[in-house]
Amino acid sequence: MHTPHPPRPPYPPPGGDPGETDEFLAARLRDRPEGEAAHSVALLTARHWQSAHDYAAVCLASSGQLAAMVTAAALHRVLDRVAVGESAVAFRPLLLVAVRDTVREWAADDRIAGVMPELQKPAGGRGMRAANTMTPENRSLAQRAFRSLPARARCLLWHAEVEAEPISVPAGLLGMDPDIASGALEQARDKFRQGCVHAHQELAPTKDCRFYNRLLDVPIRRGGALLPDVRQHLAECRFCRNAAEQLSHFEGGLGTLIAEAVLGWGARRYLDSRPGRATAGPRAGRTARRRRRGGGGQSGGGRHRVLSRIPVPARLTGIAFPDPVRSTRTLLTGIGAVSAGVLVSVLIAGSSSPDGGAADPTGSTAAGGRAAVPSASPPGAAGLPTAPGRTRLRNIASGLCLDTRGEPRDGSGTRLAGCSSAWTQQWTYEDDGLLRSVADPGLCLDSHKDAGVVVLGTCADTGDQRGDDVRYDLTVQGELVPRWDVQLALTPATPDANADIVVKVRDRTVNQRWTAEPVRTATGSLSISGSEAPVARHAELTVPVT
Repeated sequence: MHTPHPPRPPYPPPGGDPGETDEFLAARLRDRPEGEAAHSVALLTARHWQSAHDYAAVCLASSGQLAAMVTAAALHRVLDRVAVGESAVAFRPLLLVAVRDTVREWAADDRIAGVMPELQKPAGGRGMRAANTMTPENRSLAQRAFRSLPARARCLLWHAEVEAEPISVPAGLLGMDPDIASGALEQARDKFRQGCVHAHQELAPTKDCRFYNRLLDVPIRRGGALLPDVRQHLAECRFCRNAAEQLSHFEGGLGTLIAEAVLGWGARRYLDSRPGRATAGPRAGRTARRRRRGGGGQSGGGRHRVLSRIPVPARLTGIAFPDPVRSTRTLLTGIGAVSAGVLVSVLIAGSSSPDGGAADPTGSTAAGGRAAVPSASPPGAAGLPTAPGRTRLRNIASGLCLDTRGEPRDGSGTRLAGCSSAWTQQWTYEDDGLLRSVADPGLCLDSHKDAGVVVLGTCADTGDQRGDDVRYDLTVQGELVPRWDVQLALTPATPDANADIVVKVRDRTVNQRWTAEPVRTATGSLSISGSEAPVARHAELTVPVT
């Protein structure tokens, strides 16, 4: 007998009430009535343990006992955050990111790595320790767009696209009717794409990039031809090439895009471990969507026709790229190969392991390590590392560096000062956008605390209402854009020493541009984290500032 939906899997596990969504269990965990906290922990663990354990094995390059230890530690970390109010609606991606961060933090601590030798594998913890960032540069738009989605949309997209599970799974986790969940999933896809287009517009380095925003999005969406001047612009602008490549995934390989944007490290290997992909195949979901729209033929055919006409920059014509037929991350020709080649080269340059080997954060391998892009940013380019490596921020217009006023504490002001090795001039830029003071790691740059004057404030946890006040995006021209208002940028009040740092309307002048200078620590010196991670070669992240 035909049934309208696939059988509902055991979500919740046997013995649980079908109405016990992840957020419902989290609410019980927060209230902690007697007996209910243990019940919630047990059900959340049963639902998400296996996926987290699979990803821990990917991050460690080992499925031994250490993978279970990492999974338990990450689950404990996330449950603690949920217990104090963080949303559990999109629990799975939240837990997987915690697994990744746990492996990286343990690997960066020499005392822990000394007693857990499995953390020292170049393809695992040691590679993560040396990597500049967990998320590739050409996934920045998707990363920002996914973070901005409502939690329900993130849950639907993750389980349907990344895990390749039937719609009944996220519907059960959210307490939704499967038919309603199907409609909400389509809306989530549309909203995610709009977020990528909007992020491209907001972070565009030039007015030409902003002008070509819609001229780029609409043809890729419809499968038509790009205008000649758009193709020429893409040949010259890496930022827009990356944007085009990310938009292309919405007609095929959306799970790959999301996994690489959220997890970065080992994303492809995690995708390969998903049971839903092994049974239904990665094309099952998008084939059904194409049939609902009345389309046919090969998935993404129009997209490939559009992008195959984009000329390859002359400086990249000699690069040999992975076989695009075997890699769903690359496109068939043209821009897909260029973007994938740049991505692999950046990861090779920025993620070299201490013994000279190279580990790919997304889990794919470049054939023979062929070709590479420059490993150092050109003069005047913004090269802010996205991993918590120490850096000094130099204002390009004045040549002075970002410093704090007096002893770092909550509410201390910031200023321009002559560049030095002082700890008050050292910062870390983290994956979640926090600009953290090395002198006091509990403090971050806060652009909203003191009426537009940038001061130090307590760093916000994920989900904190004031999180955008202390988080920033770095445009490819070196502007530090606060997430609470992307029309603003961090700017010195004047180009003189001791000038306050404030937020002003983005005018795209050199006054608002910053360049990062990695701070190297002498061997044996004291480290804030208690250990010194090796300094990886710094890959080119931006285009030159003109």
